[in-house]
Amino acid sequence: MADEPLVLGIETSCDETGVGIVRGHTLLADAVASSVDEHARFGGVVPEVASRAHLEAMVPTIQRALKEAGVAPGDLDGIAVTAGPGLAGALLVGVSAAKAYAYALGKPLYGVNHLASHIAVDQLEHGPLPEPTMALLVSGGHSSLLLAPDITSDVRPLGSTIDDAAGEAFDKVARVLNLGFPGGPVIDRMARAGDPDAIAFPRGLTGPRDAAYDFSFSGLKTAVARWIEAKRNAGEEVPVADVSASFQEAVADVLTRKAVRACRDNGVDHLMIGGGVAANSRLRALAERRCEDAGITLRVPRPKLCTDNGAMVAALGAEMVARGRSVSAWDLSADSSLPVTEPHVPGGESAEAEHGRGDTHTRTHTRTHSHSHDHVHELSKGNLY
Repeated sequence: MADEPLVLGIETSCDETGVGIVRGHTLLADAVASSVDEHARFGGVVPEVASRAHLEAMVPTIQRALKEAGVAPGDLDGIAVTAGPGLAGALLVGVSAAKAYAYALGKPLYGVNHLASHIAVDQLEHGPLPEPTMALLVSGGHSSLLLAPDITSDVRPLGSTIDDAAGEAFDKVARVLNLGFPGGPVIDRMARAGDPDAIAFPRGLTGPRDAAYDFSFSGLKTAVARWIEAKRNAGEEVPVADVSASFQEAVADVLTRKAVRACRDNGVDHLMIGGGVAANSRLRALAERRCEDAGITLRVPRPKLCTDNGAMVAALGAEMVARGRSVSAWDLSADSSLPVTEPHVPGGESAEAEHGRGDTHTRTHTRTHSHSHDHVHELSKGNLY
């Protein structure tokens, strides 16, 4: 275990400042500072507010993670950071912080993909991922089916949302029901007292001629809003629990149906579900039942690891180190539309030279390699940690 890479990961793609530390597949620290309360009064995430919150939370969150893990900054074998996709300003804060730490400490830098990180985090819960891995990622910004023969270098999109993502639909339905923001957790709670079969809401893109692996939740969202509006216009009370349960059932039904089909069609006998919506209790329960019926092994991380966090970034970073993937260059930039087909942002041979790295990426090497900017390390000690 001592020979496994010790990596710190930074996540700032949206409204959570996450810093995680892992050693190989073992989670040592998962510190998160959320600005969700600041966004709640606006009914959604405000990019400018998110960026400022990341700036204020970054150093304290890194310090908290280091303390929780019981490691010193100099012990780290690498720094990983979400380079995209996400909110441009929010990503920039994380990338800038990661570059500063890596530069000052003389450690290799790994810019990684947010979506691939959501897959990698499952290794902290259930051990090494089978290859290839089928992943269903569902969050506020993404609903995707991905086939990953190698999460560090080969992630293939099979399908994605053509309009609203599942998490976005949860937020919008919660807003219509006056349940507040974020919508996912509150709808999940309200649905427990409701009847999932009370209202027959539509299932988008489930016809025989529809795209087998794509998702559409815009029509469902609109159908729910119109149903609620009709009730209110008629002067009738809206059965919030039944609406929540029926809407949630429609989302979970479509997601699990398409995920199981993707596994069958591609000869994969296991399914990993990640992203914030994967914390939904009905989605987890229905996926478990359908996977069991289909002979598919289901892997879902604990709810805390499904939402955005630094641990998932560290997990993918540790995998990059272990597999000898190239480091990122010092001019690494945030890419709000980074495609999932790019699990990490390599820097090539010039980056290897800049980092003082050779052909190997072992823990011993990264700890002993010399860095041409040791004076930056000394000047920055007081500010970084």
